Amino acid sequence: MCSLKKYLAEFLGTMILVVLACGTAVAVGCDAANGSGYLLTALAFGLVIVAMAYSIGNVSGCHINPAVSIAMLVSGKLSFKDFVGYVIAQFAGGIAGAAILGVLFGWDCGFGANNVNPGIAQSILIEVILTFVFVFAILGVTSKIKNSAVSGIVIGLSLTLVHILGIALTGTSVNPARSFGPALFTGGEALSCVWVFILAPLLGGVLAALVYGFLAGKQTEE
Repeated sequence: MCSLKKYLAEFLGTMILVVLACGTAVAVGCDAANGSGYLLTALAFGLVIVAMAYSIGNVSGCHINPAVSIAMLVSGKLSFKDFVGYVIAQFAGGIAGAAILGVLFGWDCGFGANNVNPGIAQSILIEVILTFVFVFAILGVTSKIKNSAVSGIVIGLSLTLVHILGIALTGTSVNPARSFGPALFTGGEALSCVWVFILAPLLGGVLAALVYGFLAGKQTEE
């Protein structure tokens, strides 16, 4: 598969994730006190992943998340060259998606940006844990070819799961590209603290890859 096509797929997938999932957060509200909006936002993130997994999964693997890409790099399933290409495409997609939200909802819409209301240290810990769970599930369900028919559904539900807990805490990132685009256009504290939502998910992805690699060992795909 041509690398350019894979990078384009990652760009489009990440852009669509931000438009539809962060857009849902903007449209319905996703604070813990707003129960229906909270659940709709969590479902939107999961459902976008399901849709993208079955549309671009055969092109790029549908990472659309630098934390997933770094886990695949550590696991030996992605070359360093493709890792760099994927991450650039993902961040570009996140920025493009947020720009579309600005056009649709106005440039003061909040963009579904993340927050560090629990505090910097707590936010880092939360995002590492949530990303670990999400990426750990991805590594497990994609480890065997026979799971390919259901892997998109499992991954989407896993993302929904971590959002159900995380929205009330940090807004749930688990994806540096998803966080950077909205923070860039929101500015202020969202932009000054976006490093938390870049660093912590990457750490969570690496940790998931190392732990899964230790547990699974050299098992072959079936």
